[in-house]
Amino acid sequence: MKKLLPLLKKVWKFILLFLLILLTFSYAMFQGGFVSWFLFYSFLPFAIYSTALSLYPLGGLEIKRVLPKTDYNAGETLKVSVHIKRPDRFPLFYLLIEEKLEGTLVSVQQSKSTKALLFPGFQREFSNEYIIKELPRGEHSFRWFTVKVGDPLGLFEKEKQFALEEKIIVYPAYSELVYQHFENQFDQGLTASRERVQRDTTIAVGVREYQPGDRFSWINWKATAKRNEFMTKEFEQRQSHDVFIVMDCVPDPHFETVVSFTASLIRAVLKKGAQAGLLTASKTNNSFPIRGGESQLQVLFYHLAKIEAKSNLSLDKVLETDSFSVQQTVSFMLVTAQLSKGLIEKASFLGRRKGAITLFLIKHQQETPMDEERSLISVANARGVRIVMVHEGNFAAAFSEVSGR
Repeated sequence: MKKLLPLLKKVWKFILLFLLILLTFSYAMFQGGFVSWFLFYSFLPFAIYSTALSLYPLGGLEIKRVLPKTDYNAGETLKVSVHIKRPDRFPLFYLLIEEKLEGTLVSVQQSKSTKALLFPGFQREFSNEYIIKELPRGEHSFRWFTVKVGDPLGLFEKEKQFALEEKIIVYPAYSELVYQHFENQFDQGLTASRERVQRDTTIAVGVREYQPGDRFSWINWKATAKRNEFMTKEFEQRQSHDVFIVMDCVPDPHFETVVSFTASLIRAVLKKGAQAGLLTASKTNNSFPIRGGESQLQVLFYHLAKIEAKSNLSLDKVLETDSFSVQQTVSFMLVTAQLSKGLIEKASFLGRRKGAITLFLIKHQQETPMDEERSLISVANARGVRIVMVHEGNFAAAFSEVSGR
């Protein structure tokens, strides 16, 4: 029945058009005179055009969407050009074309609407453009157009959808940070650093007494023979600035700022020449091993572009999951907008086992911590967990204390 209804409407419009032609012709025949025949001959071209338009195939239209590029950063502007080409010069009274946006693009401000009313006339090629301001983060699809044409009388309208799928990826916005490695300094003073220490075994700078855990190959046999006790080589030590970042993905008004700061942090760490890994728990847990280089930056940014705040686990529960299986001792950085006692306890335990812990607490501009958060920050400092307050729009201040020392 639904398929039959459009056909019945079209037949009814033909009948109505025929009745109008018949009515004007009868009026001219019986009334006579210049006015009545002028009315008939004036209406006849519109009737013929409406009939021809009803038979005009829209399938011959070629629509091309032109995107300047496919990779963007959040907040950038996108200018979309739409080119239309048809195989003939059949006169079109009007053509209404609309790009159907989906997802978060629907609510984005546009300087020009994606729907445009064009008057092509006899033109075979014509175009339109629209601009999307401040692209939101994510992977966005452009799937199809709707094209509609009609006659001046409004009797016949033809509509057709054109599938034309293209995608763009909008990476999270980031700020330029100068990454500086944190030392473990709290209100009580300077504490022993728990940073991983890597030994360069190619350079021996001295000897010392044997300690449990020293490798057999490190034993200095000459010094052992002289002192009659095991002596091992002392190697030059160098600190590792490798970082493993854990990002909170629970639904929160600060989530976009959390993503943006995480992206800025990753970029700053890799730009410094260090290595970075990432753990997120949204719909699924995703853990990226610690690596460096431009390829790692692209992998992590692509993941952050598509991440959503759909985690059912708080950050302290995420740290307990099987996916959190970093074996080496590194500097851990947690990025969240929600501070809790359980998170501090888990971060403190993790710091004692695996390395230095820094927790970045994300806030909006001019937002101050609540009394409960102030109390938790004091507890965190006492337990060896550094809390750094990060405000939207002022990410660089997160490392200002370090660079100022």
